[in-house]
Parts: sequence; structure tokens; C-alpha cells
Amino acid sequence: MTAQRVDDAIDRWLAAYTAVRQLTETLTKPFSEADQTAQSMPDASPVKWHLAHTSWFFETFLLKPYLPAYQPFDPAFEYLFNSYYNSVGEQFSRTQRGLITRPGAVEVLAYRHYVDDHMTQLLTQLAADKVDRLGSLLQLGLAHEQQHQELLITDIAHLFSINPLHPRVTEPVQAFAPVADLGWWHFEGGLVEIGHAPVDHAPLGDQSGFSYDNESPRHQVRLYPFALADRLISNGEYCAFMDAGGYDNPLHWLSEGWAWKCREQITEPLYWLRRNNQWWQYGLAGLQPLDRHAPVRHISLFEAMAYAQWRDCRLATEFEWEHAAAGFELGDPVYDPDSLAPQPNAQAQHQLYNCLWQWTQSQYLAYPGYKPQAGAVGEYNGKFMSNQFILRGGSCVTPPNHIRATYRNFFPATTRWQFSGIRIAKDD
Repeated sequence: MTAQRVDDAIDRWLAAYTAVRQLTETLTKPFSEADQTAQSMPDASPVKWHLAHTSWFFETFLLKPYLPAYQPFDPAFEYLFNSYYNSVGEQFSRTQRGLITRPGAVEVLAYRHYVDDHMTQLLTQLAADKVDRLGSLLQLGLAHEQQHQELLITDIAHLFSINPLHPRVTEPVQAFAPVADLGWWHFEGGLVEIGHAPVDHAPLGDQSGFSYDNESPRHQVRLYPFALADRLISNGEYCAFMDAGGYDNPLHWLSEGWAWKCREQITEPLYWLRRNNQWWQYGLAGLQPLDRHAPVRHISLFEAMAYAQWRDCRLATEFEWEHAAAGFELGDPVYDPDSLAPQPNAQAQHQLYNCLWQWTQSQYLAYPGYKPQAGAVGEYNGKFMSNQFILRGGSCVTPPNHIRATYRNFFPATTRWQFSGIRIAKDD
């Protein structure tokens, strides 16, 4: 490996690292210290915690093992900002992260900048024989931070939704054009290839070939003839389900979903509010009249399945979704950090990517031949393969270079605070 190749790789890593870290801080600028500290529910985390935890990741998995004589910013942070890495050590209670009033936001930013300075030092003095190993860890760390960029937005949106003042921190998007009648893409089925294909000759420092370990190995699956809707289900179409008594008819629901709906008294999508006989919807642009042509969002798997059943359809399997999506270019990413909401021009891409995560009926399971990565980073994905369902496609708050057809997001069936929507399917 030539010195020039190593230098070029390091330059690419530094540029990628800087861009991701700066975007995280840009996303948090509208939020006060009080905003950044509060936690609205056990599944969400404070913005400040996201800022610190992503720095903890780089400190724990890159700086401590690979930068000689590195001194942690604060040894107590190893416990305070560990999320779920049991092999690294104990963690502070996830449900009580909102009680961590100190360190404050200023000190957390100082921690981030301390880590950034030392990451720059580590990368600029990187030896040729460590480029591959550290590059793999750095890719994972950057992808991890991009996940938290999305989570910090979904988490604070849930927090603000509880506030009767309905805080507004972004501008509303333009209204969606009237939706056309739902169309269908038809597929013959057969043996198809699923999963991420390794990139053999990507330049060192190039992130384009990155994937998580749960997207591999690439393998064959058999599909039977099916059809997939050519767009997401709209708010107006979902209102028709509600008006037809969709939330009151147990025949549309899985048993567990019906029990959850009754127990939690679910009668409409998350963040919907009825005022003066009109539906309104909360988002980071504040409380706005419901746009009937925009895709319905903040939907659980149970609600998505109930809607599909009402339409005499079903949800796609994750393999059907990936096979269908592989026939479309990703196109120009639709991502606007100033609005953080589905964009009307996403319709041009059939709302496949960067609009809303799309529930599938597939449980989150390992692919044939899957093996977690060695060491503590092996806890990243594999150990969550229980009681979770797969979503595909990315959302309006997913960073654009974080999206690919093989990406497997996963959440429990009751999850609603993520930007999740409905794309229906049927047997052909």
C-alpha cells in the first residue's frame, strides 16, 4: 500500500467524520438546554444523551484502544453514556436518562470537541497496517451516529408532542398534490438474491459500500407472484379506514394488536388531534391541519396490518420489498434538516426512500450464515433478533447517505414515534 493511498484514505475519513459530527450539532441548535435534557418515555432518550453517547462510541472503540496515551475526558462517562454494550461494562438505567441534569449541554459539547480533536490526531497519524481495521470501525461509528441523528429528532418530537404549547422549530412543508388512484407493481416471483453484496474494490475511506452485519450474507430466497403498491397510503385513505370503524372491528387486527389497542385506547395515529370536527397533526413545524394527501405516518405495525386487512391486502415481506426496490435508483436524496418532514417531491420516487419507513410483515431474524462481528461491536445488531419487525426504505429524517435497498431497520410492533408509514401488498 502506497503512502499516497493511505493519505487519500485518511483525507476521506476526516472529511466524512467532520461532516457527520457537524450535522449532529446542527440538528440540535434549535433546542434549549431544558429541551435537550428531558425524556418523554422509556424508549426515547434526551438529545443531550445522544450527543454524548455518539462521542462515547468513538472514545470507547477507537481512541482508547488505538491512540497511545489517550486520557478519557471523564472516566465516569464510560458508565453514564454506555447504551447496551454489556461486554464494555455496566450502564446507567435507560429509563432514567432524563434525570441526568449534569453534565450540562455545554460540558457535553466540550466532550464532543475533545473527542473530535483526538480522533483527528488518531487519523492523521494512522499507520498503513491499521487503515483497514480502523476504517471498518470508523464506518460503523459514523453509521451509528447517523442513526442517532434520526433518533434525536424522533425523540424530541415525541417530547414536544406532549407540550400543550405545541412547540414549532421548523417550517411547514408545502401541501402534497392530490394522490392518484393506488397503482400496483407486479412481480413474477422465483429465486431472487437478497442482502448486501460486498464491494471488492472500493477505495480506502469510501463509505459507499458500507452495510451493517445484519444485511449479510447475500443469499437466495424464493418469492411467489406478488404485487406491491406504487406509493404509500395517504392520510385521506387512512381516514376512510377510521370512518369505516377500522379501530373498532377486531376482525382487522392481530390478537396482540387488538389487546394493545384496547389497553392503550388507541383510536387514531400518533400526533393526531381532533379540533372543531377537523383533524390536526403535530410535527416539528407545530400543530398543522391534516394534509389528506400526505402519507399517513407514525403508525404501528399493528395499525398497518389492520389497515391492509381492511383493504383485503397485506404487508409485503422484507424480501418482496427489497426485490421491488432494487429495480429503482435511489435518486437524489430527499432530506431537508430545516423541515424534517416528508417532502411532496418524494412522490417522484414513489416514496420508496427517505419519505417514511415502511413496515413489513417480516420478523427480524438472522440471514442464513449470519455471524455477528467479533468483540463488543458484535452486540450492535445480532442480540436484538427477538420480538422485532423489519422496516425498509428510510424516512425524511434518515440522513441521505445512510439509505440503501438492503437496510434493515427494526422495532417492536407497537412502535409509533418513528417516521413509519404503510405500503400494502397482495398476492398476484
